[in-house]
Amino acid sequence: MTSTDTTANPASPDAAPVMLALHQTALGGPEVLRLTELPRPAPGPGEILVAVHAAGLNPTDFKHRAVSIFLPPPPLTLGWDVSGTVVEAGLGVTLFRPGDEVFGMLPYPHGAGSHAEYVTGPARAFAAKPAGIDHVQAAALPLAALTAWQALVDTADLRAGQRVLIHAAAGGVGHLAVQIAKERGAHVTGTASAPKHDFLRELGADACVDHRTEDFTDTDARYDVVLDAVGGETAARSVNVLRPGGVVVSLLPVTAETRRAAEKAGGHAVGLLVEHDRAGMRAIASLVEAGRLRAHVSGTFPLAEGARAHAQGETGRTTGKLVITVR
Repeated sequence: MTSTDTTANPASPDAAPVMLALHQTALGGPEVLRLTELPRPAPGPGEILVAVHAAGLNPTDFKHRAVSIFLPPPPLTLGWDVSGTVVEAGLGVTLFRPGDEVFGMLPYPHGAGSHAEYVTGPARAFAAKPAGIDHVQAAALPLAALTAWQALVDTADLRAGQRVLIHAAAGGVGHLAVQIAKERGAHVTGTASAPKHDFLRELGADACVDHRTEDFTDTDARYDVVLDAVGGETAARSVNVLRPGGVVVSLLPVTAETRRAAEKAGGHAVGLLVEHDRAGMRAIASLVEAGRLRAHVSGTFPLAEGARAHAQGETGRTTGKLVITVR
């Protein structure tokens, strides 16, 4: 049963066991997304049922909507970022109870489903929502912030005094990576179009490169860490600005040729796929609570207008994050 009424109001947490979801039955453009009535899920062992207040959008949502990558073919409901209220705790869950406000990233890639009024996920994919931010801010953080954290901290072991180059630094992952890198005491250079340089400097970036008019390799600067959220030849070219012992962490697949080039330069290149991570979420929450990390939300869309959110996101011109509001 589908709904075409874009003024449909989400149900309250104690509603009947049905829900509205941004659902698709075919691959394609944003037009395949439909507000659809589905059965409300029930939490299994080790899971919690969350009444979704807001859910972030990420480029991976756009890609999976259009092409079968990691997920099986439709029907499916996308969305990995979520912030909301616990409705029910499944068997064995000790971390949360009904009424708790939580945020987290559903297990990537097979745990999608947060673009709906309710979603279930492993309790340990969530952390307590920081009290100082609302659900929209919280929903913008999980996937992008975890990606940045796992790239810079877990993978690269970024330390004070090191130099880091962040590609697409004004984007969802990038703008959070700038803040995390500064928190680690690093010197940060970010690539972005010139109109976004003031934004990057406000986040703490020490230097900016206009990717439209400047070649980031045309410099004597050398970096301990390069975070590549662009793909294509960016990872391969980034090898040319590595210090010996440095690492290129790409959010897209890294070719064998790029790996060999990095090794020849005395460094290495790796591809990262983000994982759900309670410890990482708690570290992110701590930074938020300390006022050291904040997501920039450039637009919000109600669940019924999810297709429009996808269309805007796919322009590639978003600064920070887009968020779908549910409650």
